[in-house]
Amino acid sequence: MFSSFGSFFRIPSRFSQTLSIQPKILINNIHKGLGIVSPFEITLNQLKPNPGAHKPKKRVGRGPGGVGRTAGRGRKGQHARGGVPARFEGGQTPMVKRIPKRGFKNINHKDLQELNLEKIQLFIDSGRLDPTKKIDMKTMQDIGLVHKIKDGVKLLARGSEVFKAKIDIEATKASERAIQLIHSNQGTFTARYFNKLGLRVHLKPHKFLNLPKFALPGPRDIGFYTDPKRFGYLADPVETEALRKQQQEKQEQQQEEKQ
Repeated sequence: MFSSFGSFFRIPSRFSQTLSIQPKILINNIHKGLGIVSPFEITLNQLKPNPGAHKPKKRVGRGPGGVGRTAGRGRKGQHARGGVPARFEGGQTPMVKRIPKRGFKNINHKDLQELNLEKIQLFIDSGRLDPTKKIDMKTMQDIGLVHKIKDGVKLLARGSEVFKAKIDIEATKASERAIQLIHSNQGTFTARYFNKLGLRVHLKPHKFLNLPKFALPGPRDIGFYTDPKRFGYLADPVETEALRKQQQEKQEQQQEEKQ
C-alpha cells in the first residue's frame, strides 16, 4: 500500500526508510501541508457538519421590507392575522357536511374473545388445564387459552364431536349449543358479568392494594344475568339446576335414539 502511495507522489528514496518506519506521521504531515485533517488526528472537537448542511432560520418581523415589516404575510386581512383551518372552504358547505353518513357505532358493543370447546379439550388432553378445578377467565388467560381479554369471553361450540370433558366453567356468555354440550357431559356453565374495573380486578388482582367490590350489571344486562335460561350467576339456583338436569336428560335420550 505504502509503496504505491510513494510512487504516486514520487517520494524520494531518502524518505523511503521514514515511510516504512513511521507512515502515520508522514501522512499527517502531508495532510497538514495540503490543509486536510488527517484521519489519524480526528477528534470530537473537530467534528462539524458539511458546508451548507445547516441553513440559518429565517427571522421574520425584524427590520424593514416584506419579511421584516409584515413578516411575509402581506397587508391586513384574514391570512395576515389568525390562522385559517385547512377544512375551511371560503364559506361554502364543507366536504364533511356534503357527504352523507352511513351506519353507526354501537356504544354498548362489547368486544368478547371467542373460545371454542375443541381448544378447551386440546388443553385438557395436553395436561395444560386441570378439568377438576373451576375454570374462570383468569385461569383462561394465565394458561394461554385466550389472550388480551378486553370485555370478556364467549364460549362457542366448534369441536363438539371431540369435546368429552366434564368441566365447571365461567364466562361472560356462551352459545346455546355450547351450554348443551357442557351440561351433557355432567359439567356446569355460569354466565358472569364484569364491568371494566371488575374485569381488571379479576384478571390482575396483584395490582390492587385493596380489592374493590364487583359491580352489579346495569339496566341493560341485569335481565340477562338473572335469567335461569341463560344460566346467569344472579339467577335462582334451584331453577338453574332444574334446567341443567333437563338438558342432561334430553341429551341422554338423543344418544339412546341414535344407538
